Amino acid sequence: MDFEKRIREIAEGHGANFFGIADLSTARDAVLDQGGQMIAQYPRAISVGIELLHPIVDELPNRNRREVSISYRLHCYDIINQRLDLIASHISSVLQKEGYRAFPVPASERVDDERICAIFSHKMAARLAGLGWIGKSCLLVTPEAGPRVRWVTVLTDAPLNATGKPIEDRCRECRECVNICPVRAFSGRPFDEKEPREARYDASVCERYLHFLGETTGSAVCGLCLYVCPYGKETVFKLFGKKLFSRIVQQSDLSSYDGHEKRK
Repeated sequence: MDFEKRIREIAEGHGANFFGIADLSTARDAVLDQGGQMIAQYPRAISVGIELLHPIVDELPNRNRREVSISYRLHCYDIINQRLDLIASHISSVLQKEGYRAFPVPASERVDDERICAIFSHKMAARLAGLGWIGKSCLLVTPEAGPRVRWVTVLTDAPLNATGKPIEDRCRECRECVNICPVRAFSGRPFDEKEPREARYDASVCERYLHFLGETTGSAVCGLCLYVCPYGKETVFKLFGKKLFSRIVQQSDLSSYDGHEKRK
């Protein structure tokens, strides 16, 4: 069996909805800057994604209700991260058994509190693998499910040839994610790989707002930029039909938060 096909079947057999291979050579400087030489030594990345549960995502405007925030944190974050990490571990073991080096990057673990980032960008790998584009929310937007996907990456030196190519930004003039953000964390600038993340997204503002939510509601859950993306809502329409798609969900009351900050 073709080796790349075998790796894909492992991922999909364990519940992955998205699979791609990225050539990291064009992004080496960015990889080196974020993760250092230990991470930059790997020439390829295997990107794996799991689609979130849409009925839970669609309740995010009501995230001030404890049952909503708990469901999202558990089923759209903690459990899916665990599933992704298990897939990455399994793939890494197979690669190692075949004589190749493999480094599974945790699905969601911060290593730099100052820059608020992980050791490697899963979104970068998914974009370079041709699975989606970076939206104005700085989330990876897929044509099939919008940003309603969580990702994991396996870095490797295995000679995987079926690498993807980045696809064009399809957000165009849409600003739904920018407009819905309670703290105006997004500048609205389209993605440009030559620009730093800070040109598009103020992670510290988002961080402070999540901390506020954790103190006031008991659960640091927002996700409105994830919820509102038209590509994700189109998926809901296709899966569940017009009746559910058209259901109006009122946005949570944000009046108690006095830390709103507008980007300059």
